[in-house]
Amino acid sequence: MTPDLADQVWYVAYGSNLSVDRFRFYLRGGRPPGGLRTYPGCRDRTEPARTVALVVRGSLSFTGASRAWGGGTAVFDPDGDGRVAAVAYLLNAGQLADVLAQEMRRDPGEDLDLHLLRRDGRHRYGPGRYETIVHLGVRGGIPMVTLTSEPFDDAPLAVPTDAYLDTMAAGLRETHGWGPDEVRAYLAAIPGMSEALPSP
Repeated sequence: MTPDLADQVWYVAYGSNLSVDRFRFYLRGGRPPGGLRTYPGCRDRTEPARTVALVVRGSLSFTGASRAWGGGTAVFDPDGDGRVAAVAYLLNAGQLADVLAQEMRRDPGEDLDLHLLRRDGRHRYGPGRYETIVHLGVRGGIPMVTLTSEPFDDAPLAVPTDAYLDTMAAGLRETHGWGPDEVRAYLAAIPGMSEALPSP
């Protein structure tokens, strides 16, 4: 049987979930440091089978007004001209469904028909923040998907909070091994960023 979205799936994160410790709150539940929201967690709270740092085509911007962070958050445009630092977590389809539900402020527990997503396609499960699943390709025979918000081109830019930036910075250091200067340069180049950057 060919692996598909009913089996395992790589969830590709690019914002605060670059931090493995931060992402665990989606799996296990609880309130992350600096966050304003308590997460119920996934039905299956096991750790990802694998975690891999990678770079994907596209672009980021900071938009919206997050009720979990209090400022803008990173949004991925798969059609953007650039390269985005990311981390891929190998999950099962039920875990991905529960992560998606929590991103949209819904209760986890409902399985999604992930077969609706075709190769190089996207499917919107909204309304809600991070309501769109985007298929990014295949790694080791397993689909890679990420979550984002639409529309990409006319959402108002918004500066993230220090807590959000600190979490992204920690993730870039942990998963990509970047130093302070590389982290600061990367974050500063994202539209919506201001002069205020996290400490090295």
